[in-house]
Amino acid sequence: MITIAIAEDHQALIDGMKVFLEYEKGISIVGEANNGASLLEIVRLKRPHVVLTDIRMPVMDGISATKAIKQEFPHCKVIAFTMFDQEEAITQMQAAGASGYILKSSSLKEVTAAIKAVYHGETYFNAGQQSLAPKQPEVILSKRETEILKLVGQGKTSQEIADILIIEKSTVDTHRKNILRKLNLQGKNDLLRYSVEKKYDF
Repeated sequence: MITIAIAEDHQALIDGMKVFLEYEKGISIVGEANNGASLLEIVRLKRPHVVLTDIRMPVMDGISATKAIKQEFPHCKVIAFTMFDQEEAITQMQAAGASGYILKSSSLKEVTAAIKAVYHGETYFNAGQQSLAPKQPEVILSKRETEILKLVGQGKTSQEIADILIIEKSTVDTHRKNILRKLNLQGKNDLLRYSVEKKYDF
């Protein structure tokens, strides 16, 4: 179950979201607030997985609230839910630690998709915001994965890599699968091409 908290200074919008999400399997609203300060208290008390917050709110705005939430609860995902289709606002929320940015004109179906996406570690931006969305975070490979990727770039087979690193071939194959998954690549040819292009073949 994905637990969420909503911060919005228009109660009618919160009520509408509650009615819709009440019938959405796998999502539960555990708190609501009309300003950023109240939102922070709710997060401290309820520890929701995802926070959906407006940017412009009284007492404490969404940007300040996001910074505070991410500082105290770095694993909590925050989505900006706003009417402001502005690059500056997007950049500020990104800097504060938000994982998503969707407009209030979005369909409730898209809001649900955004919640599920950030919960699973992805970023989510409205279609109109794609050019302003942050680049996907740089893929971090382990030391062993980097060693294997370098050897792949040198044209080594899994067995040759296993012999060089003194590990089992099955272990190399597992690492290769993990590297492919992390880099979102399809097969050994893609992996070789990536290794060479990124200069892992030195």
